Amino acid sequence: MPKIKLSENTVQTIRDICSEFNNSEGELINVLHKVQHKLGYLPAEVQEVIARELNASVAKVYGVVTFYSFFTMLPKGEFPISICMGTACYVRGAEQVLSEFKRQLKVEVGESTNDGKFSLNCLRCVGACGLAPVVMVGEKVYGRVAPTQVKQIIADYREGCAHEPAKSA
Repeated sequence: MPKIKLSENTVQTIRDICSEFNNSEGELINVLHKVQHKLGYLPAEVQEVIARELNASVAKVYGVVTFYSFFTMLPKGEFPISICMGTACYVRGAEQVLSEFKRQLKVEVGESTNDGKFSLNCLRCVGACGLAPVVMVGEKVYGRVAPTQVKQIIADYREGCAHEPAKSA
């Protein structure tokens, strides 16, 4: 992966967040959450700044980032798509749904589209087994998704239709 150059503004933002948590190594997870929320992801260069500011080893920071699935070292798309691959979803066709997302978006798992709109990942379980197979786009959950629905889900986000909150009946 190519090394990125952090702007002085970005470095200062990271320092400020670390300061909010008293530069305490015990606040590492909170710092990582806030930095990722602000920057979108935690590349190695960001982890190095956090380690320096918290007086922690880069290995410890990296270990936490790679242990927890919430954290990512790769930029996510504006609309992160996650396909549940838990047992119920897998048995009910999640693999075919994933294949269709890969085909439609022309990306592999862990990648983002060239326009930065979508990224594609898999989850182990979202706890909605009765709705299997399940797809999440951001925080929105789609249940009983068939491969034939994938094109429309993507189109809804491209066209801005999926942003509107669901209307109650």
